[in-house]
Amino acid sequence: MVIVMKRDATEDQISRVIDKLTKAGFDVHRSTGVERSVLGAVGGKVVDTRDYELLDGVKEVIRITQPYKLATRTFRPEGTLISLGPEVRFGGEEVVVMAGPCTVESREQIQLVAAAVKKVGVKVMRGGAYKPRTSPYSFQGLGEEGLKLLREAADRHGLFVVSEVMDQTQIPLFLDYVDIVQVGARNMQNFNLLKELSKIRKPVLLKRGMAATIEELLLSAEYIMVGGNHQVILCERGIRTFETYTRNTLDLSAIPVIKKLSHLPIVVDPSHGTGRRDKVIPMARAAVAAGADGLLIEVHHDPENALCDGAQSLYPEQFSRLMDSLRIIAPAVERSIA
Repeated sequence: MVIVMKRDATEDQISRVIDKLTKAGFDVHRSTGVERSVLGAVGGKVVDTRDYELLDGVKEVIRITQPYKLATRTFRPEGTLISLGPEVRFGGEEVVVMAGPCTVESREQIQLVAAAVKKVGVKVMRGGAYKPRTSPYSFQGLGEEGLKLLREAADRHGLFVVSEVMDQTQIPLFLDYVDIVQVGARNMQNFNLLKELSKIRKPVLLKRGMAATIEELLLSAEYIMVGGNHQVILCERGIRTFETYTRNTLDLSAIPVIKKLSHLPIVVDPSHGTGRRDKVIPMARAAVAAGADGLLIEVHHDPENALCDGAQSLYPEQFSRLMDSLRIIAPAVERSIA
């Protein structure tokens, strides 16, 4: 359940409510908004809500019918704002564009791409060091060396870094090199990994599984949040349907649905969502128009010779034109491009 405190509730009154919830066996998660504090109570025994409604400082008690308690918009009606710094905030007015190669191939390659995306205003660079590949014969990434090269390029050009973690044993390594830890579609329901990520204090970008429902995505986010890490950024990256022309079917309807159900920011990956360079640009534009809080786009200086996903990677020139068009589209939906 969720307990909404009054605007003038004192810290002592809030503490008394938390103590009562804790004694009843609940895990309590406090969200302090601009106007009031909200207490999310997870677990515990069945209680009479009137026992809490009559406590001093309580405005209302809301029973949550959804299986996810902390990811629901009821817990934080005003929405969650996740900041990497004063200029990069997910969930605010700005649409954050994250761009870079599918995978780090060499120092020269990552430096060239970092310079290209920085030039057009990008503040967060994506890049894979460990790559989950369907075939064991495909390029698997450079590993720790890839993370080092990614960090080196980001620091040189003043960029933040997002990269995908494969399992929980890699988390300490990632904390040294990345600013946002990405969980890929194949790991969306790797619950051991999610539980470990709940213990860190860095943002987690959680991609929707290729056959996952929106509810399942939000429940995976719940795994991270229930352990104490509320910095979760959801990502729609396309789902598997009967259509074969595109790599996946990019479900842009997930954006307004999630906006209604959850307070968490949602970004869109049109590169994996379509798998085709010529479709990335129109779907990125559509995602911003639909209300996405950010984009995750693959850019490569020489995609024809890329070691991974070259067909869905934009040339720097194409990416520059996309950024120009997004700066026209965003104001139409009362947003701007970070």
